[in-house]
Amino acid sequence: MPLAAALFLTFNAMRLPCVLRTLACALALGAGAAAVARDGAVVTTERVRAELLAHAPEGVAPGKPLWVGLQITHQPQWHTYWKNPGDSGLPTTLAWTLPAGVRAGEIAWPAPRKLPLGNLANYGYEGTVLLPVPLSLAPGFVALGADVEVKLKANWLVCRKECIPEEGEFTLRLPVRGSTALHGAAFQAAWDAQPRPLAGAGTQAAKVDSQALAVSVNGLPGAARGKRLEIFLETPAIIEPAGAWTQAWDGAVWTAKLPLSAQRSDAPRLLPVVMSDGAQAWRTELAVSGTWPAVAAPAAVSSALEDALRRNADSARAAPVPASLAAALLGALIGGLILNLMPCVFPVLAVKVVGFARHGGDRRAHRAGGLAYSAGVVCSFLALGGALLALRAAGEQLGWGFQLQSPAVVAALAGLFTLIGLNLAGVFEFGSLLPSRVATLQARHPVADAFLSGVLAVAIASPCTAPFMGASLGLAIALPAAQALTVFAALGLGMALPYLAASWVPAVAAWLPRPGVWMDTFRRLMAFPMFATVAWLVWVLGQQSGIDGAGALLALLVALSAVVWAFTLRGRTRVGLAALALLAAAMTAWTLGPQVLRPAPGTAARPAPTDRWQAWSEQLVRESLAAGRPVFVDFTAAWCVTCQYNKRTTLADDVVLAEFTARRVALLRADWTRRDPAITQALAALGRNGVPVYVLYAPGRAPVVLSEVLSPREVRALLATL
Repeated sequence: MPLAAALFLTFNAMRLPCVLRTLACALALGAGAAAVARDGAVVTTERVRAELLAHAPEGVAPGKPLWVGLQITHQPQWHTYWKNPGDSGLPTTLAWTLPAGVRAGEIAWPAPRKLPLGNLANYGYEGTVLLPVPLSLAPGFVALGADVEVKLKANWLVCRKECIPEEGEFTLRLPVRGSTALHGAAFQAAWDAQPRPLAGAGTQAAKVDSQALAVSVNGLPGAARGKRLEIFLETPAIIEPAGAWTQAWDGAVWTAKLPLSAQRSDAPRLLPVVMSDGAQAWRTELAVSGTWPAVAAPAAVSSALEDALRRNADSARAAPVPASLAAALLGALIGGLILNLMPCVFPVLAVKVVGFARHGGDRRAHRAGGLAYSAGVVCSFLALGGALLALRAAGEQLGWGFQLQSPAVVAALAGLFTLIGLNLAGVFEFGSLLPSRVATLQARHPVADAFLSGVLAVAIASPCTAPFMGASLGLAIALPAAQALTVFAALGLGMALPYLAASWVPAVAAWLPRPGVWMDTFRRLMAFPMFATVAWLVWVLGQQSGIDGAGALLALLVALSAVVWAFTLRGRTRVGLAALALLAAAMTAWTLGPQVLRPAPGTAARPAPTDRWQAWSEQLVRESLAAGRPVFVDFTAAWCVTCQYNKRTTLADDVVLAEFTARRVALLRADWTRRDPAITQALAALGRNGVPVYVLYAPGRAPVVLSEVLSPREVRALLATL
């Protein structure tokens, strides 16, 4: 045995205090070279030191013992979690990349400790813990070189009062010939800490007694009798880890009565449990008898929560989303109804009102138009939802409103609404610009025109849905495709319902004004909401492509307007001016078009250093929480009208800002104007799929998601709880 290994084993066997033993081990490791080649075997953070260790005393060969494991050394007061974390937390996970013919087993979990925290209790580890994993080699395994490469990607949640998700990637090269036993004592200590199988299998049982679980265990060693034991169920959410419970000894039989969890969603008939007296631990399986109480309905929390935690998103549990598909459908229907009142939808609906009034008493035309418009709205929502689901399934990190994250789409919509505004203002009629067969399509096919009006309404309205159904959309993305599409269809039906009701119910239609001269005035008036929408779209593009991009889009819109005007002229001048306008528009598009699509400089979206708001990042959230500072995050986008309203009212309120300052709250703004996969993941972790979203993180607490339409009273009431 090498000198370094001998010293290492000796010092570990002495059971020295942690600090002295660490120093002794460091001296031992310095006495000779390690037998394992290291290529990124250690990851160190402010809270833990994680190291990939190996133990192959007889070399790497089929049938020989071969162990690897992740050793985590925690800073004082920090801990990670057992396979059942208790009231909160996540267990450490290990993902291995191994050569062909090498297979990793399950983690041989050491017995945990109960870690009380207020009225909660978790199960986990403090100090130093090694999570050993056996490797097995196929009978015909032949190494391709002098060593075997083992790679590990590990994720762990480390907590004190606050929780920080961390991860690390590790690589070891194990020599095929010779012993790799340098860390034998560490593995031996981990094996000693594992629960021993309890003798007397079949004599252990549990009985469901109302809201408690009565446990009876026989066969515990004589040294354990009379001692107070801790019990850990391997199955989560069966009992209340921090609940009051009783235990007693009846000769050699240990009994306990454990309170059942109010959040229990399982009714097992076999319960694997671990019992510990602090020095030793034992494992057995309890046969459960009796009738379980009705289980709680499982909360439909977005599966992206765990994924986001695993990618270093902010810790803690997200706010719940609707508990069922029925709730999501109802939320979508109501959200669609309210959507008709949004300023980004009103201009399109105004056009339909004019067309609706023009039909007068033609009830058949009313009904056909109502059905066609509704079909256009519903089909468009289904198409957008299907595209979003398909792109996400292909690995794209997209959220609701993704179409307006594209400068090209924003520019195209600005051009379309400019044309509609000019038409409503009376500058031109489509019939004067298009061939007669095309120009008369609207009159000859009013149903198709109504359908396309519904498509247009959805194109501009869809980003406005988030304020009313953010949770429902977050759930929809996590549902199977067929169920998710029903949520999008319900949203479309809600939006189309008022117009559909007016077209089919005479009493509703009677509320509309009668046709008359007012219609022409109203039509021209509606040009201004269209131009206001264009101004908003130009501003959105400015957030995406900078001031130069917005200026380029304005120049293109002017050129487009000049082309339209030129085609309205009569006589000989029409052809020449139209050709000149087309040439100027083409040159403008050639010169300035790329500027519209070019991303703004990276610093443009970041607040100035003197601004109290900082640009959001996962790192900033983690650092602020680790420093004991609460964090308020504004998930926003330039194309979100509700976001801009809240930003200029509640989030600019002097009293609210003073409260933020007084309570040392870090203010972060997550700008989703352009596509940002990190922000998409963070939203998914909160059960949301669109903006606005406002969330307050506080050390040691679960995040609190506020309402989408903020009020100063709501924000101040929440801050008062800090």
